[in-house]
Amino acid sequence: MSAPIVLALRILMALALYGFLGWAIFLLWRDIQRQGVQLAGRRVPGINLAIKQDLGQDVLKFFSQPEITLGRDPGCDIPLLGDTVSTRHAQLAYHHNQWWITDLGSTNGTYLNGMIVSMPTVITSGDEIKCGAAHLVISFATDVTATPTKGLEIAHD
Repeated sequence: MSAPIVLALRILMALALYGFLGWAIFLLWRDIQRQGVQLAGRRVPGINLAIKQDLGQDVLKFFSQPEITLGRDPGCDIPLLGDTVSTRHAQLAYHHNQWWITDLGSTNGTYLNGMIVSMPTVITSGDEIKCGAAHLVISFATDVTATPTKGLEIAHD
């Protein structure tokens, strides 16, 4: 083969390689943009928690964040009163299109509808959570029954 033909083939191969790389990068960029739009469009459904404590006033709180911590620590999203509640007792988290409850290694355990929570468990509207002396009743904001009950103070966080 002559030198000009080999040079032309090498240039064509280089152009084909750069064209393929450019096409692959464009497809990856487009996929990342599409996933970003999908993630931005996801909304965490609101959750109402009716908190009933032996040592304090009953409160109804509304949350629209994906993670809610319960415990005696004032930094928790839901600070609970009582010596039977651990500093960071339990966590409510929204993922896989469902709300889940997880015990965070509490001393006295977390109970869901009277059963101890030993692993992350899906919660539904109407479920009752017990953390020490505090009782919480779950209702989702999209439910018709998610209206404040008589005698509860309403707080939004």
